[in-house]
Amino acid sequence: MSDPGVSPHSERSLLGTTTTVTILLFIISMIVGWIGTVHNPAIGNELLSLFQKEIAGQITIENPVDMCLKIFANNLEACILLFLGGATFGILTLVILSLNGIVIGAVTEIISKGHSALFIAAAIVPHGIFEVPAFIIASALGFCMAQSLIAEWYGAADTAADAGRLARLFLLYVLPLIAVAAVVESFITPAIIQIVA
Repeated sequence: MSDPGVSPHSERSLLGTTTTVTILLFIISMIVGWIGTVHNPAIGNELLSLFQKEIAGQITIENPVDMCLKIFANNLEACILLFLGGATFGILTLVILSLNGIVIGAVTEIISKGHSALFIAAAIVPHGIFEVPAFIIASALGFCMAQSLIAEWYGAADTAADAGRLARLFLLYVLPLIAVAAVVESFITPAIIQIVA
């Protein structure tokens, strides 16, 4: 990506292609989680329990400001791991992205058994429209870093320079998205859930 012969347009094109592939991987992993739970509800229940214990249990705080900060910190940590996972040639990024998709697919299927589609949408969509893109972009940036590492082996890239540019994109796009998602999830999603519950 840092080759002087590569234009900014080519870099944007590469990031766009990587983002598209990342979205497809995420959707596939969600479908795997959903189908797996349909065929074996025990797996879904186990993933739901894990989700409630490891994620929801940590951010269920009465004070919305404290909850907002906790959600932001959790999502920031996840997005940083997705991004820096590129240094493992994208393996860690792929694993974290896939696991998140599988859990979301499984949990959605389990919740849908006892709640309406409107309730599920109210619980996921308001903050999800910011949170999911943040995860996707962080993952795509991680995969771009992995591509740069591979290209550097062949003398066609400078991963250190590329990592700096990718980090700036992370700060420009991912950080604001997870900040907005945390605010919405803490202050707006609970109010919407109360309305539709």
